[in-house]
Amino acid sequence: MNVLQKNNATPVLLAFSLFLVSSISGLSANPMHMPTKMPMAKAESVGMSTEVLSRIDEMMQEQIDAGRIQGGATIVARRGKVVHFSTHGEMDVEKGRAMEPDALYIMASSAKPVIGVATLVLVDEGLISLNDPLSKFIPEFANQKVAVPAKSANGDGKKEWSKGKGDNKGRGKANMGKGDDPEQHLVPVKTPLTIHHLLTHTSGLTGGGIERTKEDSFAAYVPKLAQAPVIFQPGTRWAYSNVGFHEVLPRIIEIVTETPFHEFMQERLFNPLEMNNSYFHVPSEKVSKRVVIAGLDFKEKGSGGLVSAAEDFLHFEQMLLNDGELFGRRLLSPAIVKMMSSNQVGDLFATSGKGVKAQNGMGFGYGVAVTLDPITAGSSRGKGAFGWGGAAGTVSWTDPKNELVGVLMLQQPGAGGDFAEIVREAIIE
Repeated sequence: MNVLQKNNATPVLLAFSLFLVSSISGLSANPMHMPTKMPMAKAESVGMSTEVLSRIDEMMQEQIDAGRIQGGATIVARRGKVVHFSTHGEMDVEKGRAMEPDALYIMASSAKPVIGVATLVLVDEGLISLNDPLSKFIPEFANQKVAVPAKSANGDGKKEWSKGKGDNKGRGKANMGKGDDPEQHLVPVKTPLTIHHLLTHTSGLTGGGIERTKEDSFAAYVPKLAQAPVIFQPGTRWAYSNVGFHEVLPRIIEIVTETPFHEFMQERLFNPLEMNNSYFHVPSEKVSKRVVIAGLDFKEKGSGGLVSAAEDFLHFEQMLLNDGELFGRRLLSPAIVKMMSSNQVGDLFATSGKGVKAQNGMGFGYGVAVTLDPITAGSSRGKGAFGWGGAAGTVSWTDPKNELVGVLMLQQPGAGGDFAEIVREAIIE
């Protein structure tokens, strides 16, 4: 909550709040917001520079002035203390409404680490194994096929997919893996699709153009996905799979827990982490909190429809930095967090998905990209940092080496300037 907007504060409390915020923010042009749950501290008390962090506000204003973004929110926390929490620009231009600290953003693929954690909760509890085949839960996957080029004998799928560009739904070319192209034929999978494959985007599962309607539940839709062949032998390549994360994993969670996916997320993740502004279906009283961007479709469909606020993802990332615990509540064991944040795909992330996603010096864990070599990757994050972003412009990460988390909330893709670089440069000890 921004204490500058607290209408019922007494004069003494308001004066103290003004002093506290001003002293922490260094009288930044953008007001600093007090977090509702985590403690706030002066940057220097945790080895960061207030002066350098103030450049975040300057950078964001430059982005706004240049017309690259409408507005957003930025948070930096180190050693469990919030040292920067600012809002920028407007959440609704037509109404002239300034960006609010609890504004709701479309998270898109930023939901993947959250779904990954939900899945790993079940692994941690021994209810599922990472090596469990999908067919254990969804029998339709028992006879999965691979679409390969007619000239390929080994069925690895490399020839037909390595030069193709997938679309934003993780589909490949060559008829999107439908297997009815005369240049293709179908062969059995050598290794059954597993939960590990889904969490690491090494399943080859694209859905083959089988779309989900608004009426389709996970139970109705997911078995249909097994009708389309995968685009390579599971585990041999890395290719972004939205349906694997946003459709199949939620269905497995429902089957194992006998609980609707959205209810499980609320009870097991959102409530314990006090992610009080995270929704798959936004309640009517919170619709006015969404960021309104001209031409941006505010979708609420399946698990890809997660909307959330900056502070909620601060809590999520801080839990991971704390090895699975926050506010005295443990979600994951340290061992599972270590697995999640470790490279699980060898060099596949850097070599397979040419173009949009691949990056040298990077690996991929369970739902998150992992910085293996910051210099090679050209990354401002520390070695071992991990996180992911969404197509609408949101990104967050955990950096264990530097003991910090960063959250950037936008609704314009490809913007955000040098946020991560400024955060790195602000570290003074």
